[in-house]
Amino acid sequence: MLTISKDRFKRDYIQKFIELHGKDLDEGTNLNKYEALGSLIRDYVSRMWIETNKRYNREKEKQVYYFSMEFLLGRLLGNSLLNLGIRDVCKKALKELGVELEDLENLEQDQGLGNGGLGRLAACFLDSMASLKIPGNGCGIRYKYGFFEQKIIEGSQVESPDKWLREGNVWEIKKTDKAEVVKFGGEIKTEYIGGRLTFTHVNYEPVLAVPHDTPIVGFENEVINTLRLWSAEPVVNEFDFSSFSRGEFLKAIEYKNSVEAISQVLYPDDSFYEGKILRLKQQYFFVSAGIQSIIRHYKKHLGDLCLLNEKIAIHINDTHPTLAIPELMRILLDEEGLSWEDAWRITTNSVSYTNHTILQEALEKWPIDMFKKLLPRIFMIVEEINERFTKELWSKYEGQWDKISQMAIVGDGYVRMAHLAIVGSHSVNGVAKLHTEILKNQQMSDFYYMYPRKFNNKTNGITHRRWLIKANPKLTSLLNETIGESWIKHPTDMEKFERFKNDSFVKESLFKIKNENKQKLAKIIKDNQGIVVDTNSIFDVQVKRIHAYKRQTLNALRIMDLYNKLLENPSLDIAPRTFIFAGKAAPAYYLAKKTIELITALADKINNDPRVSDKMKIVFMENYRVSLAEDIVPATEVSEQISTTTKEASGTSNMKFMMNGAITIATLDGANVEIRDEVGDDNIVIFGLTEREVLEYYRHGKYSAWDTRNGDERLIKITDQLVNGFYHDEKDRFRIIYENLLNYNDEFFVLKDFASYIEAQEKVDKLYKNKEKWQEMSCVNIAHSGIFSSDRTIKEYATGIWGSGYLYKNL
Repeated sequence: MLTISKDRFKRDYIQKFIELHGKDLDEGTNLNKYEALGSLIRDYVSRMWIETNKRYNREKEKQVYYFSMEFLLGRLLGNSLLNLGIRDVCKKALKELGVELEDLENLEQDQGLGNGGLGRLAACFLDSMASLKIPGNGCGIRYKYGFFEQKIIEGSQVESPDKWLREGNVWEIKKTDKAEVVKFGGEIKTEYIGGRLTFTHVNYEPVLAVPHDTPIVGFENEVINTLRLWSAEPVVNEFDFSSFSRGEFLKAIEYKNSVEAISQVLYPDDSFYEGKILRLKQQYFFVSAGIQSIIRHYKKHLGDLCLLNEKIAIHINDTHPTLAIPELMRILLDEEGLSWEDAWRITTNSVSYTNHTILQEALEKWPIDMFKKLLPRIFMIVEEINERFTKELWSKYEGQWDKISQMAIVGDGYVRMAHLAIVGSHSVNGVAKLHTEILKNQQMSDFYYMYPRKFNNKTNGITHRRWLIKANPKLTSLLNETIGESWIKHPTDMEKFERFKNDSFVKESLFKIKNENKQKLAKIIKDNQGIVVDTNSIFDVQVKRIHAYKRQTLNALRIMDLYNKLLENPSLDIAPRTFIFAGKAAPAYYLAKKTIELITALADKINNDPRVSDKMKIVFMENYRVSLAEDIVPATEVSEQISTTTKEASGTSNMKFMMNGAITIATLDGANVEIRDEVGDDNIVIFGLTEREVLEYYRHGKYSAWDTRNGDERLIKITDQLVNGFYHDEKDRFRIIYENLLNYNDEFFVLKDFASYIEAQEKVDKLYKNKEKWQEMSCVNIAHSGIFSSDRTIKEYATGIWGSGYLYKNL
């Protein structure tokens, strides 16, 4: 914890402002003031950052390197002040200088280097590693434009670059002296030197990977870990000057543009060849730079590479960083001269892998020709891994060609990344109990039966410091007043709060806190979208990536049905609802973008219908991001977690809403199962097909969407409304949704779960009308949310996968 007086802070701040801007504080803009504050906090942090790294090197503790394509950090100022323990001092000091801290916090651009749960999980994990004193480092890409900035124009999503760096980034430090060269294309020259076969990469395209380090502040413990993000730059300055001098102007500029494209945007459109190859380039770029950096640091401070796996843990977050496996092999074999056997032992004992999905579309595979041309030496190593693995399979499954072919790393014209990740690591974990069981018994059963000890579960978590203490300070105060402050460092102590579920003062306090948060969100909605929402209505929220399996469509159909009911019976006795949506659709995902159009069309019609204006409103909040989520989550009363059972690996928004007292309506999918187990059936609303039922339908194919639709008059009416012009003048505007549900047989069982979902929503309505019961349920959810802190998750990773002993000495 940083100890600093208010007067010292004021002096430091004024001095920093003058240093940066060369003028008095009262002459500066709020942006000037934010830059000065961020720079000052980074100065404070830097001293502890240096000491942390010195301590790690001196004590030679095992270091964790967490590789991820996404790190969805959001804003860092408020979180850094909280974890340093100086937010109150800072706020008071600035107030005396005529500066409002909240105004400066709101100026900070979200570091939107992610698209959803995967990236936010990575950010939470970094926070927890630092707060638990685990030597942990993040490794990713410093995207110039992030994912994209979403605008809703005439009801449709329009993407524009997310210029999060337009005002610079006060938190990062560029370390050009730590740059690494990454090699693409070219040929591999093989020759015997000194009786050993050697491999030399020639005629390659070099790319300079330049690291930008961001401090990750531990909670009140003076530990500062590092997130290292790599940007791609030409190896030569600006462009190939020799080519330019010879008049080859386009070639010179082409090289520069090709290189810089690598770190331009997250997830370039891969529906065409150039997009695919750019994605593959991105993946190799950051793992090659990261692994080279790890080896360089290790050799400097520890030396003996044969002990690498005892001092280094390399974790790959989903399949995107899987090339860390052959890249580590390449360095150990080609640059360090180890034998294959020693290199493989070190690699497999160093690397661990988290699987985040059972969706085939997300289990990456790359065409062999593309892979081989772009990464010739890496392909040779992958081929050798595959050859040795298939020999192992042959000894176990002699003559079972189909099984061996299905399990091979290279086969059917592709390199299968999930297979490589499993074979090349010592641990494979799922992210919720149900997800892990599906991996073991369904999706990856062949690998589980071959390597049963590799598979384990680590249910996801969220950092309660950001999602409760920072996002909901009044609820934090209530917890401190009732159960003390031990829960801040030991989140499972929140269970004590359940003792107050029948306390009238606590229940009334919960109601007031929620209402204040709703008023804050209502103001944001009015200011940004001009929609006035009733804060006495239920705030019913579904915010997440737009995807068919997450079933925003099911929610939309429910809204259409409710609208029909209200038109038929305007006096229908229901609790008013405000339906809030947010989330981005991938630019090439046509169905998801049409789902957004449907939601906005519903909003346009229903919000402007005076017959129902006192009963329902619909809001789609554009450009969903971490800072917006921090306003939405504390205000939410009903948390929509309605994915098709078996499809959501875990979910983490469910945990954030639960921690802030929302009631979850959910399928028994992902971590919803564990939330139900924690709070009991009386404090969550469950609906829909079970895991067994879903898998039976997929296995035997006996589901008929048309039969389901024709057996329910409500579904007949609302599916017809999709294509008869009821919600849009263009009758075929939503035909793709209609076709997907009916003619393509409703892959994600939206229609099948519709009736059960409506019953569940009617139950929610009745529960909400009983204010005492609702607050009791809210209290129970808050009390049992501590188990879903990412601190618990990271402790399980540290002890069960990474072997980080530092944990025990410092808790």
